Amino acid sequence: MAPRRVVLAQLEPAIALGPLDGRYRGAVAPLVDHLSEAALNRERVHVEVEWLIHLTAHHVVPGAPVLSPREQEYLRGVVASFGAAEIAELGAIEKKTVHDVKAVEYFLKDRLAAAPSVLGDSTVLPAVGELVHFACTSEDINNLSYALMVRGAVEQVWLPAARALVADLTALAHEHAGVPLLALTHGQPATPTTLGKEVAVLAHRLGRQLRRIERAEYLGKLNGATGTFGAHVVAVPGADWPEVSRTFVEQLGLTWNPLTTQIESHDWQAELYADVARFNRVLHNLSTDMWTYISNGVFIQIPVAGATGSSTMPHKVNPIRFENAEANLEISSALLDTLASTLITSRLQRDLTDSTTQRNIGIAFGHSLLAIDNVRRGLGGLSVDRAALERELDANWEVLGEPVQSAMRAASVAGVTGMENPYERLKELTRGRRLTAEDMRAFIAGLGLPDDVAARLTTLTPATYTGLAADLVGYLED
Repeated sequence: MAPRRVVLAQLEPAIALGPLDGRYRGAVAPLVDHLSEAALNRERVHVEVEWLIHLTAHHVVPGAPVLSPREQEYLRGVVASFGAAEIAELGAIEKKTVHDVKAVEYFLKDRLAAAPSVLGDSTVLPAVGELVHFACTSEDINNLSYALMVRGAVEQVWLPAARALVADLTALAHEHAGVPLLALTHGQPATPTTLGKEVAVLAHRLGRQLRRIERAEYLGKLNGATGTFGAHVVAVPGADWPEVSRTFVEQLGLTWNPLTTQIESHDWQAELYADVARFNRVLHNLSTDMWTYISNGVFIQIPVAGATGSSTMPHKVNPIRFENAEANLEISSALLDTLASTLITSRLQRDLTDSTTQRNIGIAFGHSLLAIDNVRRGLGGLSVDRAALERELDANWEVLGEPVQSAMRAASVAGVTGMENPYERLKELTRGRRLTAEDMRAFIAGLGLPDDVAARLTTLTPATYTGLAADLVGYLED
């Protein structure tokens, strides 16, 4: 009989179920301030506080007092000081309400009731308790909270990390702009390029996706249970409720959505997640290319002192950073695809599929952020084996078949005789064969090309046949 095991789920502090909160916590921890359950509740408190201040400051509800600057500061301090004790308190309230947003309402009302002990008996905060969550449905608070959370995560955490990655690639591209590289198309030797130009292609692709993400629009609504301002108009018929809603949403730094059901339609989220997933997939392409370059000897991995590559083969330095990135990018992209496809649909005026779905936004961004971190670390541990690149180029003189037949075509158009069937002649010379420099130069010498053309082709080598590759790196946006 096997010995009884310790129940890991009962240990304190609690053991993380997933790797983002365990093994990889260090790389993704900054997202906790934006996309965790605690961050959601803090943002809910923030939205409720600002809605209360907005209603009173704009005299929306007749008879409601205007809050003094000190009272507004007290309310905003509830958000600023939201920490471990407040998380526990809110959790205890939710156990009774079995409703997360209602728990936030009661939490904030408790703070209003406690205001006299801090501000003195002259404060009016206890009297405005019923303006907390006034005319709101839960989704009025949640959609604004999620918009603020996602915007914060993207702008303050994910984008800076992604920009730093693109900056690393841009620097790498410029550093190796002129380093000749044998290209491989379909895995076969092809027209040479430069290492810097190939890195620049990936940096350019990623940068373009970043610019799309930087232009993302974060929408929000506050219009009641079915988007009609029904309760608002009945309670306070004299207010211009669409204008009150618009100014409040825009005051939060969001784009006002005037036409919704009970929920904000989440189309902006689907658009953003599609762009982030596309960035992920370009980065996945970079990871597989870097892995292949390492495998082919273009890059050498710099060993980390004390690190083990293989548990049994001591010589190995495995490209684990790029492999880790591949896997995490696939997980992130799959989650982002699911978020986008699920959130964009809601039955009639409301269903709750979006509620549990949105709780996974942090996981999707976490795996992407982890991948970015791994790619940056992987890139930082590479050096170029220029001697290997030179050897490979010198072993593939047949790649000059392209410029030679192209020069023959141009000479034929210019009236030079003996240039018939240039492609076919070079195909016969090069296909399925390895040529030496002498083989290629002898062929060129026997063509009867004009002297200047023959001289240009005779001095051409695989390493110098890189066209404008080095110059093209200059098109990268810094």
